[in-house]
Formats: sequence, C-alpha cells, structure tokens
Amino acid sequence: MAECRKHTCKSANETLEWINSITCFLTKYRVLLDARLVDFFKDKLWETVDKQWIDCLSEEPVENLLKIPSGVVQDYWPDSLKEFVLTLRSLVLPREQGDLRMMFPEFQVPSLSSVLVQGMDRKKKHEVELLASVVNSIARNVGAQTTIDVGAGQGYLAQVLSFHYQLPVIAIDASSHHGKVTGDRAERIKKHYAAQVRKQSSTGGRPFNIPKIVTCHVLSSEMLKALSHTLSQQDKFEQSNATEVCAYKPLFEGLESEVEKHPLTCKNLIVESSLLLAGLHACGDLSVTMLRTFLECKEVKALVSIGCCYNLLSEEGFEDSHSQCGFPISDGLKLAGFSLGKVACDLACQSAERWRSLTKSAAQENFHLHAFRAAFQMFLCRTYPEVFNTQPSIGRQGKALRRRQLRKAIQIQHHTEETTDSTLATTCEYYKTERICLATASLETGEVQNSNDNVVLRDGLPCSSIARGAPSFQTHSIFSSKWEASQSSEKISLFEKFCESGLQRLDLEPSHETDCLGSWMEAEPFTKLVGPYWSLRAALGPLVETLLLLDRLLFLQEQGSSVEAFILPLFDPILSPRNVAIIAWKVCSPSQPHGP
Repeated sequence: MAECRKHTCKSANETLEWINSITCFLTKYRVLLDARLVDFFKDKLWETVDKQWIDCLSEEPVENLLKIPSGVVQDYWPDSLKEFVLTLRSLVLPREQGDLRMMFPEFQVPSLSSVLVQGMDRKKKHEVELLASVVNSIARNVGAQTTIDVGAGQGYLAQVLSFHYQLPVIAIDASSHHGKVTGDRAERIKKHYAAQVRKQSSTGGRPFNIPKIVTCHVLSSEMLKALSHTLSQQDKFEQSNATEVCAYKPLFEGLESEVEKHPLTCKNLIVESSLLLAGLHACGDLSVTMLRTFLECKEVKALVSIGCCYNLLSEEGFEDSHSQCGFPISDGLKLAGFSLGKVACDLACQSAERWRSLTKSAAQENFHLHAFRAAFQMFLCRTYPEVFNTQPSIGRQGKALRRRQLRKAIQIQHHTEETTDSTLATTCEYYKTERICLATASLETGEVQNSNDNVVLRDGLPCSSIARGAPSFQTHSIFSSKWEASQSSEKISLFEKFCESGLQRLDLEPSHETDCLGSWMEAEPFTKLVGPYWSLRAALGPLVETLLLLDRLLFLQEQGSSVEAFILPLFDPILSPRNVAIIAWKVCSPSQPHGP
C-alpha cells in the first residue's frame, strides 16, 4: 500500500503541490465525485464502484460506514479500498482547532455579558467568542481603525466587537430585515451598558461604540471595494473637524445606486484609513469577493474570512459564471484547468466530524430517506419523463414524513402512559438529529448538507437550545425503531405516502396506471447498498472543501511578499463544521505596524 505523505501550505509552491495532488486524486474518482445519490437506482450507481468494495461494505456495520469520511479503515478490507480511504484522508486539511495562543500571544476567550449573548445558540456563541477575540487581536496589531463585518446577519459578531472590545464596526448585510434586527438589538445593548455605567459613576455614562448598519447586496469586489473606501472616508470625516463636505450621501438603504452615482472623493480631507474585513460564514462568492477586495482596496489592511455555502459558488466555464467567479481564483489552479461543478460543490458541505458522531439510528434514517428519494426519482423518470427532464425539486418530503411518524408514535405513547421527562427528551433528541442529519436534506440533489441557518420553532418545540448539542449526540428515534421492526408492507405504505406527497408538490395527479410500488419493489433489493455508496461519496466532501480553501490561500500567496496569509481552524469542527479561517494582512514598511 502506498505511503501517505503529509502536505503543507506554508508557501505558494507547497500549496500548489498539495492542490495538484488533490486534483489528480479527484480526477481518478471523477465518476464518484459527479454522481448524484438521487440517481442511485435509476443509473445503478453501485455498478460504477469496485465490486470488491461494494461487496465488502454491504456487510459492514453502520457505525463503521460513518467513520469512512474520517479516514478510519478496517484491517480485513481489500487493500485497494484501504488505500482509497487513507490516501484521501491524507490529502484533507486537518480540522482540529489550531493553537490560537501560539498565533496570538494575547489571545483569550472572553467572558461575554448575558445581554451580548442573548439570542445566540451554543454554536453561534462558540463562533462569535473565538472569532471576535481573533479579530480584535489582528485589528490592534495592524492598526485597523474600522472593522467591516461582511454578511453580518443579525449582527452578533459586530456587536461583540463594538460593545465588548470597543472597536468601530460597520455591519453590512443584504437583508434589510437583518439590518433592522441588528439596529434594534444594538440599541437595547447600548441602553443596558449605559445604565450599568450610570450606576457606577455619578458623572454620567461614557460614550459607546455602536455598529453602523448598511444594507447592501454586494455583487462584486468592485462594489465592496468602493463601499469600503466610502465608509472609511465617512468615518474619518465624522471624526475630524473638517468643514468641507464629502461628495457622498449617508449610506443605508439603496447603497448600490449611491456607490455608482457618486465618485468617491473627499476634497481637502487628507486621511489614510485602515480597515479590517471580517466574515463569519459569508456565503458562496461573498467570501471570495472579500479576498479580492482585500487585495484591490488600499484601505483594507487585514482579512479574516470563514466561508460557507460552497453550493452557491459560481464557477469558471459554466453558464451562470461571470468574470469574477468563485472558483477557481488562483492562477495555479486556473492553469491546471480543473473544474468541480455544482454537484461536487454541494458535496463539499459534508462534515466528517458530524457524521462520525451520529448514532446508528440517525444514520439508518438518513440512508432510508435517500433510498426513498432515489426510488421516487426512478419512478418519475419512467412515468413522467417530460417532468423529469425539467429536473424538478420536490422539497423535503422525507423530513415531513418523519415528523408525521413521530407525532403518531408519541400520541400512542400518550394514550398508554403519562407524559414524562424522558418522553420530552426523546422528542427533543429527535429534533436535534433531524436538524443535524436531515434539516437541509436537499431532495433535489439527493445530498445532505449542514446548515448555519437560525433554528426556529417546529411543531411547538423550541430547537435552538439543542440543535447543535454536545460532541456526542445521544439520539433515539421512534421512527427508526418503527422502521427496523416493520414488515415490507409497512415500508411500501411509507413509500406510497412519500410518492403521493412528491407528486402533489409537482402538481401531478396520480392515475390508476401509476405504478410507484413497482419502482420500490425493483429498488428494494439494492437499498442496503445506499449506505456504503453514500459513505464513499461523503468521504470526498472534506477533500473538495480542502481544494476550495487551498485555492483561496494560493490566490493570496501568489501576491508574493506583500501579503502574509495562512489557514487556521478556529472552531470545534463538531459544533461548527465550516471552521477554517483564512487570515491575511498586508506587509507594511518598517515604520508602520506589522501583522500579528
């Protein structure tokens, strides 16, 4: 078996070598990379995999299948299968939290006030605490006078930077609703802090930094660059006693048109601004736009970017791509001519750490729903080919089906015994599993992704406090137990309901000739192969994400000695799967402050 070597990315040459190793590996397994699990039965995808592998894994316990994306192999597996898993894992960027104190000597996790963390779930609190401390360290080391929180959402990061660290912050988000929520929340926090100060001082309260809020849909690096320049000049103008009027208007709603209309000039106001761009899970191309803006905008001195939603990336060579696409962005990878495609980018949203932490029942439910959706796809292709050719989406039928089964089971339980704390715990654990495993199960593509959306009430049950629970998810699912104990007729009944719901979503009326059960009966003997196939594909997910991250790092490293850039896992990968930050700063002259 080939020896797996360790890769590094301390220089552009090392990063490019790592990238080339990944592209060679992915090219070899392109069929697996480009496949959609939704087509599993229709295209007999198990036949595209080495028969030795499928035969071996079809008898493997579910617990072992879940460990494949983490690089765990069994001694009795075929050598070629072990080599596939181990080589793949050796190419994946390590996700364990980095030693932040080594990088930032003054780093410490703050103890935030209860008013600041109000509304944050465990995951968000973990992310904001760590990222805010890192941003604060970098901002003070590079002398950044203003931090711009790009894709600020509801403003959690911006508010911690403002109120806890007393940094001037501008929060940018495309949603006007988010902007209003951020502003209202900031005012409440400000009143709380001001009241605390008044209690401690008879001289009155001190002024507080409060985040400025801008609603703007950032469509390109040029727009973000112009916006950064304008906002930095506005900050400087407000802080000075200059009497000249700047050639721009206040920037709030409709900022895009303001940026286009007004040349960004401030006569007789000679200032040098210093900005830091920060992004906590800026979606899709927005993270890449931040990188380009960092290089193109002289005011931006540093960058801390944590990406998300790779499925929203635009790609060179595709119809919906543009001149500043999201992948690839480095010259090295562009010259290699390697492309991913939407299916592979979807796959990059997988999390080996979270799958490894799932229980047997949660994993089985995942596989069952994939089997349902793939069987329905085969039925749709044969019965409604004109609809199938439009690549329709039927939504998240599996999730709804599981909820209905759960309600029925709990109702039966309530008739036979009094509701206890354990019943509620079981219910809550179900919703936690649903959130992690299936809440964003895209039945359009047949893939399961991890979401960073806020948790909302579901069927009257508050999920925010449990959605991203402890590292070990102790789950139990009534539906899973019911499935395992059910006979073939019950499974057929569940599939019939699944098909009915799917057809309704597509505005199709089932006819007497409609034979959805025939599709299930044809697929059923091969359902045990869904788990092994899914596990092999899921193992490629972290590798695709590594390629995307290294492409961004190489893009910065290609600028030479003028930029210092590195990759650092900041968060617990189980709590926050998208945990890798790209950190960069511009190397200054000896007379100016340096980066960390």
